[in-house]
Amino acid sequence: MTALAPNFAESPTFQRPAIVVLPVSGKAGMKQFVKFRIDLYRNSPYAIPPLYMDDLATLDPQKNPAFEFCEAQCFIAFDGERPVGRICAMINHRANQTWNTQSGRFGFVDFVDDEAVSKALFAAAEGWVRAKGMHSIHGPLGFTDMDQEGMLVEGFDQVGTMATIYNHPYYPVHTERLGYLRDADWVEYKITLPELIPAKLKRISELVVKKYKLRTLKYTSASKFIKDGFARKLFELVNSTYGHLYGFTPLSEKQIDYYIKMYISMLNLNFLALVVNESDELVGMGVAIPSLSTALQKAQGKLFPFGFIHLIKALKMKNPVADLLLIAVRKDYQNKGVNAVVLCGNIPYLIEAGVKYTESNPHLIENKNVQSQWDEFEHVIHKRRRAYTKALHLVQGGV
Repeated sequence: MTALAPNFAESPTFQRPAIVVLPVSGKAGMKQFVKFRIDLYRNSPYAIPPLYMDDLATLDPQKNPAFEFCEAQCFIAFDGERPVGRICAMINHRANQTWNTQSGRFGFVDFVDDEAVSKALFAAAEGWVRAKGMHSIHGPLGFTDMDQEGMLVEGFDQVGTMATIYNHPYYPVHTERLGYLRDADWVEYKITLPELIPAKLKRISELVVKKYKLRTLKYTSASKFIKDGFARKLFELVNSTYGHLYGFTPLSEKQIDYYIKMYISMLNLNFLALVVNESDELVGMGVAIPSLSTALQKAQGKLFPFGFIHLIKALKMKNPVADLLLIAVRKDYQNKGVNAVVLCGNIPYLIEAGVKYTESNPHLIENKNVQSQWDEFEHVIHKRRRAYTKALHLVQGGV
């Protein structure tokens, strides 16, 4: 006869060990913070693990120029000695000045499906930003708009991308039970690439090029692209174009240098379309990249010994999927069809490279102008993500 295990949960003397949330400090602590995410999703067919080195650099005040106007504190939750969750509390002071708010942020948030864990994590983040004088907290966001943002609320059965967050379906359930309310939604499109440029799109592009005396630039050398100043102009165009978007703050000169160093070498320059006017001013651009999702899943956060091989293959060999990272048009050229010129500058190269479909970057649901550019393509909204906000009420005897 098999003895039954005692039911400690029903015993009046049973007490579950408390979830302990500790601030992260030191290199070892930060490595554990980054590793938790990768371990939690190791067996997920949909999640895309970050590279250790990238996340460590993003969270390092000595390496990330965003810390010139941001401050942050990371936390890890433990159940006994086992890590069960993480969260980063942040304050972007420049964003608060820009948007006239006193708001903190949360990001880099992951946890097991246990409400005691999520409650303890969010309480730690809320307490930290409240102690800094903030009246509210929102997220998930990064330090700037160049970081991942938005909690996935639809599309849990879709493979993620390098630039976006994947999370389990229970995340938004926990978050909403903790009193967080919807603050912004983004949608993402899966766009089937045709064998030829759609006739209407091509016709619009030709008319716009002629009317506004535009031309498309293509580079074959990353060093020349940087030397000619267009790498910097690309990010300057992002600054001027994205300024009205949710939570955006302009990139500083040091941040632009940081992103040029981080990203330009990764680009397939055939997937970069630059549209200039007759004065060689950059008025539009589109950046795509071969999907790194499968390669990053194989790398599991590590470049060495073999992770870099998977990434190089994804960047250099035929790849049926491409990620559309950025599309921007200068304000005085918006609503004039320049988007069509950008797309026509990219599509032939994507087709030639064997791309069958593309993943859009997240679009705010209110941004109908950007979403309308996919009308000439077979497309479907297959993911939705959300930023949440919560008011932080003053506590007696506290801040």
